[in-house]
Amino acid sequence: MAVSKWRSIADDLTKRIESGEIARGAQLPTELELQDEYDASRNTVRDAIKWLTQRQLVTTHAGRGTFASKRITPFAVELSERQGVSGGEGSAYVANAQIQNRRPSTSDPRVEIRKATGLVAKQLQVREGARVVSRYQQRFIDDHPWSLQTSFYPMEFVNRGAERLVDAVDVEEGVVKYLQDELGLTQAGYQDLITVRPPDRDESIFFDLPENASVTLIELSRTAYAIGGEPIRFTATVYPADRNMLYYNIGKVPDGHREIAGPA
Repeated sequence: MAVSKWRSIADDLTKRIESGEIARGAQLPTELELQDEYDASRNTVRDAIKWLTQRQLVTTHAGRGTFASKRITPFAVELSERQGVSGGEGSAYVANAQIQNRRPSTSDPRVEIRKATGLVAKQLQVREGARVVSRYQQRFIDDHPWSLQTSFYPMEFVNRGAERLVDAVDVEEGVVKYLQDELGLTQAGYQDLITVRPPDRDESIFFDLPENASVTLIELSRTAYAIGGEPIRFTATVYPADRNMLYYNIGKVPDGHREIAGPA
């Protein structure tokens, strides 16, 4: 059975990308150039590019052109914190990176006083419109954008003495430890909600995602509770599915199998 014209073009471009003839991140020839090169119609070339895009081999940016996708080494994110329920996501993030010989970094936190609405108000058990502190950070692995995280805390914590929550700097010992030391709030457990959704415009720009939304986002919403059942924080972390693998360790897992370093 004869291979269709668009598929033969797609297969040839795939070989050129995988062989390095077209470097990762480099721009492909324009549609007109591909039409001339392969003696094909505009629609045939577009079908080939569409096929490559669906397989995340290329990305198309309006007004800029089509580019060979950069090769991404997935980062394995342990959601069951190795420090136990009393730890924080930041320490687990650094520990995961060190195990995988990767280099983690984060932006300085952007701190805002906001009105609680929707899920934030519900999970923190505060009234709609009540003031909360949000701490937003961009996370990187090997200088590449990897995740976005926003944590919300009741403004009451600041009024009770946890004033460092509103400082736009990292809390060196971790916010979980700081709240324990300052307010006597010991994190005893947390509940996770995992959803999948398309990126918004700002997320697409930060993560440099293709405009056809072929890469979805995994959103982890975590509500942490103190020993007495009081919500301590609500954290929303966004992970692009093309560069993250999420896993849990539940119960007794042999040491040699606790870490997932990457795909087989």
